[in-house]
Amino acid sequence: MKSRARRTGLAAAAITTGLTGLVAVHPASAAPGGPGAHFERVATYPVYQNRPVGAPAAESTVAEISTVSADGRTLVYTDAVGGRIGFLDISDPARPQGRGTFSLGADEEPTSVTVVGPYALVVVDTSKSFTAPSGRLDVLRVADRTKVRSIDLGGQPDAIALSGDGRYGAIVIENQRDEEAAGGALPQTPGGFLQILDLGGKAPQAWALRKVAFTGPAGAALPEFLSAGLDTPQDPEPEYVAVNDTGKAAVTLQENNGVAIVDLATGKVERVFSAGRVTVTGVDTQKDGAIDLTGTVKDAPREPDAIAWIDAHTLATANEGDWKGGSRGWTVFNDTGKVLWDAGNTFEHLAVRYGHHNDGRAGKKGAEPEGLSVATYQGRRYAFVGSERANFVGVYDVSRPTAPKFVQFLPTNAGPEGLLPVPSRGLFVVSSEEDNAGAGLRAGVQIFRLGKPTVPGLAASKPMGWGALSGLSPVPGDRHGLYAVSDSVYNPAQIYRIDTRRTPASITGAITVTKGGAPVAYDAEGIIARPKGGFWLASEGDPAEKRQNLLVRLDSKGAVKKEIPLPADIAARVGKQGFEGVAVTGGGSREQVWVAFQRPLTGDPENVVRVGRHSVADGTWTWYGYPLEPSVSADNWNGLSELIVAGDGLAVVERDKASGPLAAHKKIYSVALPKGSPAPGTLPVLRKKVVRDLLPDLRGLGGWVQEKVEGLAIAGDGRVWVVTDNDGVKDATGETVFFSPGTAGRLFGRR
Repeated sequence: MKSRARRTGLAAAAITTGLTGLVAVHPASAAPGGPGAHFERVATYPVYQNRPVGAPAAESTVAEISTVSADGRTLVYTDAVGGRIGFLDISDPARPQGRGTFSLGADEEPTSVTVVGPYALVVVDTSKSFTAPSGRLDVLRVADRTKVRSIDLGGQPDAIALSGDGRYGAIVIENQRDEEAAGGALPQTPGGFLQILDLGGKAPQAWALRKVAFTGPAGAALPEFLSAGLDTPQDPEPEYVAVNDTGKAAVTLQENNGVAIVDLATGKVERVFSAGRVTVTGVDTQKDGAIDLTGTVKDAPREPDAIAWIDAHTLATANEGDWKGGSRGWTVFNDTGKVLWDAGNTFEHLAVRYGHHNDGRAGKKGAEPEGLSVATYQGRRYAFVGSERANFVGVYDVSRPTAPKFVQFLPTNAGPEGLLPVPSRGLFVVSSEEDNAGAGLRAGVQIFRLGKPTVPGLAASKPMGWGALSGLSPVPGDRHGLYAVSDSVYNPAQIYRIDTRRTPASITGAITVTKGGAPVAYDAEGIIARPKGGFWLASEGDPAEKRQNLLVRLDSKGAVKKEIPLPADIAARVGKQGFEGVAVTGGGSREQVWVAFQRPLTGDPENVVRVGRHSVADGTWTWYGYPLEPSVSADNWNGLSELIVAGDGLAVVERDKASGPLAAHKKIYSVALPKGSPAPGTLPVLRKKVVRDLLPDLRGLGGWVQEKVEGLAIAGDGRVWVVTDNDGVKDATGETVFFSPGTAGRLFGRR
């Protein structure tokens, strides 16, 4: 696990896994409520809130690797970007409290941390260059954050792990390659090695190091590294380490595509094996705005990152990949290197099924499984596998290591790096490394505890691409059905069928929107099903792309029957934020289509946005004004993002542009259905009434409060549903929040 601040970015028996891979992912196994432990998310703590006094809030602050004190109440995390260690009080898991930081030296980066007794052991990269790597171990007393000792490590460290009896520490010295030199190719001396820290129950001043060389004299490859068939064995690049109960350390050699087993008592390299190569079919391999599960990753080295022991003779690797490979999944090996199980395409299919697929990474390493940890809860053994690019953790029951069973999908903040089980308190902690204040995406620590899952709220019943949901509609004649539509993040436009009776709600199918028989792209921001069949879409325009705002009528199969542009005088005044919702009243010759714009038109009164009525019979437009709450700032403006018919009136979603702790305005309002036609040139302003403040609902899910509350609908059974737009995992966590705040009768009542 390389520090983000310094990152940019073989030969064994091959196996092939594909759509009929070694584990099947079915709706029944994916739904919460099956056998085994489940986790509910109870808190998300943005670590910029724990920054030193005087540090700007917009300054990058991350949480990469975390550990916990012996009593499970103080969380310690690394912030490589800030060059510091952070401390959180998690005595109450639902309300983490910042307890300050410990700053390292200038240009020094903590890469990993663990705790033994009262001390935090922090490995620090102090390298001035790739050719002269250096690092040290800092020993901090957790109680008062005092440094009690520093130990020179003789190279650039990446990870640290302890033996269960507390006698030994294992520190991988990666001496990582320069990705800008020679195209990043190996070898690049010096090679890496392992340091064993002898603790032995002694005080820190008595601790000593023993070096385990991974190369021979003058940097020659060791025989066991050669015979294992590793890539460039003369330049070992150890990445991650885990120690089992017998004192054996398993070290991943990511770029070399191998694993070394070291006995910590003797310091002997007992064996080295290749992680092997794999061909994975049925995955998306093209960055093209479409989720196409027909691609193949051929004969790729697994290149494992994190590693964990399942038992004394079985271990698991997260096969992130690096410079040549990555299998988009994870693998179970025995300690001699035999593959016992491989995820094939199923880990990446989880990202697809739960709407977390990151198309921007499809042509590279896909979901990039990076973190992995194993722990026992309620007497059962679980593996936690983290996706760096699709922002989730897959939880698996590994009681039978040769047949892992998928248990639960945990949506996380962006870039989950550290996966920390705390079984003594029934907790699981995820620390994330992606931080972008400008995009409203902040790194943080998320805490899950054993309980009833509340997220995710929506999943596909099979591996079927979806995301960026921007509008909802009831399904005529179906008490529990909804339609959803995706915006321009994915092409072509898709209409999804949702069954709300399941937990999570299930996407059961999709209709591709076509024009002239060919799939077509729209920036669909609203959808409504017509009572007699077919749909209306509200497609948002963009002047920069010369794309018009359009009302689009579709038949029941999604074929375009008519496109209706705005009147020229209105179209000329619309900026980038155009159509955001569509609704229908009446039918036949009395059918009227209602639309809402997101923001005020040029020349209209301040904080007044337009709601329009289009008469289908004669093609006329009528306009009304809707009063927005004043915007906090030019950057954090308020606007409309949905429009529906509710009882004898209309309802809208009004929201600000902020997320996380800065989110301040996400509400449902209602207005009476306008009657008659205003006098020409006037814009009568409707009176609104607050129906529901959605912020308590969003915060109550324990996650990052999503910016884009985009969809609202009333199902046939009267239940109200809300959905957020996940932006296709671009500058976003990727989570789609889907929930019901209650019934229409309770929320809207009767006027």
